[in-house]
Amino acid sequence: MKIQQLRQDMLKELADVFMQIRDEDITNLVDEISHAKRVFIYGLGREKLMLKAFAMRLMHLGIQVYVIGDVTTPAITTGDLFVTSSGTGYLSTVDALMKIVKKENARALFITAHPEAPLPQQADLIIKIPAQTMKDNIDDRASLQPMGSLFEQAQLLLLELAVILIKEKLGVTDEDMEKNHTNLE
Repeated sequence: MKIQQLRQDMLKELADVFMQIRDEDITNLVDEISHAKRVFIYGLGREKLMLKAFAMRLMHLGIQVYVIGDVTTPAITTGDLFVTSSGTGYLSTVDALMKIVKKENARALFITAHPEAPLPQQADLIIKIPAQTMKDNIDDRASLQPMGSLFEQAQLLLLELAVILIKEKLGVTDEDMEKNHTNLE
């Protein structure tokens, strides 16, 4: 396959998935982040990388955010928001963390391609990204990209869109965000 055709096909399948994410879910994501006392982010693999990029932008927006697993992460409590992602709908570590989140009366937001799975059903808000994941039967996979790449790319775009909308909702300027950018470089 020629490179130009691959580019077009990749962009088309990403646009198709991205446009299927419900506007209501995006609005709810923005509201949850905007109203949370603090935001706690957790993921694994490539999804974790997308979530860490989101955490960085939330910090730039002036939101108190923590990536779970870092030694400086405090205890989650009432008023906090736990944000996680599992395209397949299950991670054993998320299962364990969800029990803590619920015990502490924090809210949970779950991004997945499989909202019908039992673990996402425990969340206060589920955002469905209708994309291929590793859970899909290998013979039924339609994306030209391997494994969960399409899901992860759509997740990054979703979270970047949320940053733009949160920025607008909170009245944060580019100058405000740049003041929060690290100077320890």
